[in-house]
Amino acid sequence: MTEVGSAYRAYRAWVTEPLTPPPVVSVVIPAYNEEWRILPTIGAIATHMSARGEPWELIIADDGSTDATISLVRDLRFANLRLLVAEENRGKGNAVRRGMCAARGKLVLFADADQSTPIEQFDRLAALIDAGFDVVAGSRAAQGATVSGKSLTRRVLSRGLRAVVSRGFGITVTDTQCGFKLFTKDAAQELFSTQLVNGFSFDLEVLYLARHLGYRVAEVPVEWIDAPGSTVDAAKVSMQFLRDLLRIRLNRVLGRYRRARPSERFGA
Repeated sequence: MTEVGSAYRAYRAWVTEPLTPPPVVSVVIPAYNEEWRILPTIGAIATHMSARGEPWELIIADDGSTDATISLVRDLRFANLRLLVAEENRGKGNAVRRGMCAARGKLVLFADADQSTPIEQFDRLAALIDAGFDVVAGSRAAQGATVSGKSLTRRVLSRGLRAVVSRGFGITVTDTQCGFKLFTKDAAQELFSTQLVNGFSFDLEVLYLARHLGYRVAEVPVEWIDAPGSTVDAAKVSMQFLRDLLRIRLNRVLGRYRRARPSERFGA
């Protein structure tokens, strides 16, 4: 059988045959009004992950979509795809949290619905989990990353926010906001059951928690392409990001991260 034929057979088996063993990998995709790209994204992820030859599951964590996203995903009826539906829009952080906490895989990836970082980059991150890391962050800033289509405004804002994060939080990951991160199951369960921020800054909070809880964190350069059709207002998101920085600090001071470890672990 040719390589293409073998990959197609694996894809068809994943689509039609429910897993018997537990999944090795769970892929979590947060989605809000993604009717124009959710199906191509599912197709790309399913093709690559199935061809790897390991049991895996896909979780679409809807965030209160008002378009056809939910019905499109439901109509697929894929055997190993789960759809988590939210009654209302609560933010990307909330959607990712629900998906990560529901995941059953030994490894848990969350990736953005626009596939700005192609799913083929998963293998780079998985190699570092095999090397002993607990959390691996895809990065657009690490040496060796390739970035296409990012506007000048977004580049300037990103650099400024990275400086604030590095100096104010001591996080060594240079790109906290790339929507492509891989976790061991234990790390995912603890970090996301503790994480509180519902907006775009949840990535920063998770990495902040990981640092203080002693998880081994690595950063991997990835390919990133600014997907057309994004509705993200970079300036508005950046202001929210700065507000969330203060909120994370306040959460620590008030002991709101107790579910993770004793609050005294959260030093300055």
